Amino acid sequence: MIDPADLLHTVGGIARGRQLQQFGSSRPQLAIAAHAGSIHRVRQGVYALPATDPKIIAAAAHGGALTCGDALRAHGVWVLPRVDAIVHVWLGGSGRRHPHTPCECIPHHSPGTAGLGLAPVAAALIHAYRCLDQEAFFAAYESAWNQRLLSAHDHERIRRELPKSAHWLLDLARPDAESGLESTLRLRLHQLGIHLDCQVVIGGVGRVDFVAERRVIIEVDGRLNHDGPEMRHKDLTRDAAASRLGFETLRFDYAMIMHDWDAVAHAVLSAVARARR
Repeated sequence: MIDPADLLHTVGGIARGRQLQQFGSSRPQLAIAAHAGSIHRVRQGVYALPATDPKIIAAAAHGGALTCGDALRAHGVWVLPRVDAIVHVWLGGSGRRHPHTPCECIPHHSPGTAGLGLAPVAAALIHAYRCLDQEAFFAAYESAWNQRLLSAHDHERIRRELPKSAHWLLDLARPDAESGLESTLRLRLHQLGIHLDCQVVIGGVGRVDFVAERRVIIEVDGRLNHDGPEMRHKDLTRDAAASRLGFETLRFDYAMIMHDWDAVAHAVLSAVARARR
């Protein structure tokens, strides 16, 4: 006898009953497991493990897959931290809502057939553009691209389904952004008219995040790669080497970029002005 809970674990924690039946779990077995509490009946014909993400369960109860920021985070895409109790549901091109209580879900209709669980990365990005601001979308798009979560077909689909007014964001995006902070900083400086060369290798210094006006190095110090006295010493050594070559180095962390942007912008604009002189 195939245990329905074990089977659900294998297929990702949530599935339609007919899919489970294809693998050998009969309707009586599913009913017994649901009654015993080893699996949860989400709605007629849909089952989940009790430990499945409540938002995924709510999306399935609504009739589709979890999408937008929550789905992107679950896929490992960098998305700005945000507390959002609302469940965003992809219903495909013509899926219908299933009544359930409580329901504060936001439905997303777009071409394709929505399954259960998580919406694919490309679909979640399309829906995120509708719900998040341009910065958050841009950072998530570059993160997904950098992690090779998007195929050529996905890029085409995103461009096709986003409004033409958003295409400049896709054209600006690069596959080598290593953090959402880098994406956010580059987008903001682009909007200030500052062009950045990205991931530049400088002899005697190494690879730096950005260079402006061929003389201003801009580093985004994410906590993971710059914590601790050893890494701090390495950064200072690199900065000293860059200074010997005539570079000015600016370093910004998460708090400055996200919560003190005016200070960041003024520092960069001043350094760029000095470099131009």
